[in-house]
Amino acid sequence: MRDRLAACDPGLLRLTAGLRTVTALGLTLAVLAALRVPVPQLVAGAMAAMVATFAVRERQRSRQAVTLALGLPVALVSVSLGTLLNRHVVAGDLFFVALIFCAVYGRRFGDRGTALGLIGFQIYFLSLFVHATVSVLPALYGVIGVAFGCSAAARFVLVPQTPAGTLDRLRRAFRARLGQLIGTQLELLDAGPEEVDKVLADLRTGTARLHETALMIQGRLADGTSDEALARLLQRRIAEAEIAAERLGLLLLTARSAERTDTLTLHLPGAALPLGGELPVRDEATAGLRRDLRALRLLVLVPAGEAAGTAPSRVRDRLLGYREEENLPSASPAVQDVFRGLGEAARAALGLRLALEGALDASDDAPPTARSREELDTEDAAIEAGEGGTTEEAGPTGLRRPTTRAAVQVAAGSSLAIVGGELLSSQRWYWAVLTCWIVFLNTASTGEILMKGYRRLLGTVLGVVAGIGLAGLVGHHTWTAFALVLLFVFAMFYTAPLSYTLMSFFVTAMLGLLYTLLNTYSPSVLLLRVEETALGAGCGVIAAALVLPVGTDRRTNELLVGVLDRLADVTRAAVDQLSGGPVADLVERARELDQALADLRAATQPLTHPITPLRARRDTARYVVALLETCAYHGRSLAATAELLPTHPAIAADPRLRGAGARIVRNIEAIAAHVADPRSPASVETGPSIASMLEPGTLGTPRYGRVTDRVLRHLQRLDEAVSGLARPLGLVPDRSAKPWTAERTALPEK
Repeated sequence: MRDRLAACDPGLLRLTAGLRTVTALGLTLAVLAALRVPVPQLVAGAMAAMVATFAVRERQRSRQAVTLALGLPVALVSVSLGTLLNRHVVAGDLFFVALIFCAVYGRRFGDRGTALGLIGFQIYFLSLFVHATVSVLPALYGVIGVAFGCSAAARFVLVPQTPAGTLDRLRRAFRARLGQLIGTQLELLDAGPEEVDKVLADLRTGTARLHETALMIQGRLADGTSDEALARLLQRRIAEAEIAAERLGLLLLTARSAERTDTLTLHLPGAALPLGGELPVRDEATAGLRRDLRALRLLVLVPAGEAAGTAPSRVRDRLLGYREEENLPSASPAVQDVFRGLGEAARAALGLRLALEGALDASDDAPPTARSREELDTEDAAIEAGEGGTTEEAGPTGLRRPTTRAAVQVAAGSSLAIVGGELLSSQRWYWAVLTCWIVFLNTASTGEILMKGYRRLLGTVLGVVAGIGLAGLVGHHTWTAFALVLLFVFAMFYTAPLSYTLMSFFVTAMLGLLYTLLNTYSPSVLLLRVEETALGAGCGVIAAALVLPVGTDRRTNELLVGVLDRLADVTRAAVDQLSGGPVADLVERARELDQALADLRAATQPLTHPITPLRARRDTARYVVALLETCAYHGRSLAATAELLPTHPAIAADPRLRGAGARIVRNIEAIAAHVADPRSPASVETGPSIASMLEPGTLGTPRYGRVTDRVLRHLQRLDEAVSGLARPLGLVPDRSAKPWTAERTALPEK
């Protein structure tokens, strides 16, 4: 159950956010109830505590304390201005628009600017919601002060969260998700023809979730580790384990097929597995595979301190022996490859355990384990001696800066929402403004805003139905209503990263209870909220489409060019290092590629949403993203292999690889140039397949664990994926270009 919880909520980030907010609300309500404040001020205190808790997103506790301390005077000024200007319609509306502009523009100053802007906006909204008057301002000051104090107590005392603790929980989540992925691979081994499609879909999901966790760890390494060398070591070991697990899945798929399974099968939803394979069968080799997959899963999941006896070390020795071509069963080459992949995965699991838990008892090590330890120790020393760090690129300025553009758009949309909201209701027009504000959060294109507005409207409609029912059940039972509010707040924060529709549902249901507490509830009030929500979403879409618009196509093209640039950078640097060039921080560059691809995947959601009417465009977008994920996998694998070069005893640099890498990089750059400007004369070159270097007799008979042939195989798959990427993006290959030629040789072995 612990592993399931860790895998379901990596780092327990959602659970912590929900518990911390509920704790802050509950503590605030308890203090204010002890002071016998009236119900409207209880509602104001609960809302202020919620804002003070979720607005602060910085990771360092010292910075959180400073931001929270600065947020209190911002909140007091905001509630004062909201109360004073509420009676002056024109002046109040103009100030509200200016406040919205400043709050969004503040995002350019990082997490602190974002938090202070959010506090200023939400507390101003609070003054409108509770209909604050000048006479109750002193009491509101006290209520907000109590709310901020209780928020600080919840954050720093009752539900503390440190960067190191979060990173440790994320590492546990990575191991749990890795164990789940191996469990799915075990299911794939035994899946019959009617089950294989479902298991294959689970395999894709498990691979994507493992990759997601690796990216989350990457984003927390700088804050959660004590020194840069340890951060680089963890980064390397996480990357190796991820690559080994994904490769093991591909080898299993190939063993089930009559032909090689393309990497795209793991990334493209709905891609079919080639038929005619050998598995599942019941023979000695596949029985050994089942046994060893279970053993690998236990080696990943069970901490060293809980692994009693010599059995775990013997199992590890057996798995690592497959890397040395030891004890391979008599089976087809594809099945033998799976055993070799098990050996590579066991080696990655050993490296991950050494990085997470430190040195382990080596007294019972067999020769395969001893050799793997020596390799890992040598790599660790090289990592500690290396240099990390990357340089930041200069971003756009003026109205092209995303924060400035968004601030102008939100101000324009809010102005429309104020006018329309006043026409619908002079008392609750602010709901339209709130919706317009929210649909612009974490969005960057018209399509994203449209999709977020649709989800918010759907969640609001469903929440209204629930709110009407709950208001009738609760009646005037104040503390029952507050208990349900706490439950909905927890559910809101716990489900927010998973489903914006669910979050909107819980928000609206909670508001129905708050209206009941304020004695302003009626079904017409909640129906008015639906109308105001639809109006606010519409105003947001209109502003995004007419004011400094960024279309979905433009946004995705910009991100696509960024992904291709980073892919070219990773490929160039990896091949250069494999060819004898200088050492570079390749794993860091590969993670930058992964992050750029994650941004692109999020931006294409409006294009790939199930309800989109443009089916052909949706399929093309999915195919392009899947191809890019395939390219990223091979680029990531090349980067990890190249970083082994200075310490690995199996390979030496070969300058002849530059020709193969140069063609791939030129093709990637040509595609990027075409996406940026369709009139670009760039073209994709074709030539002899890199697979020609893999023909019988060209590699000699190297030990499988030596990566001489694997480098060329990754280059071949990357070349195929890049060539396949050109076609859906409208770039025709230039077959008249001078092809790259090279001797049919491989990397020389040390």
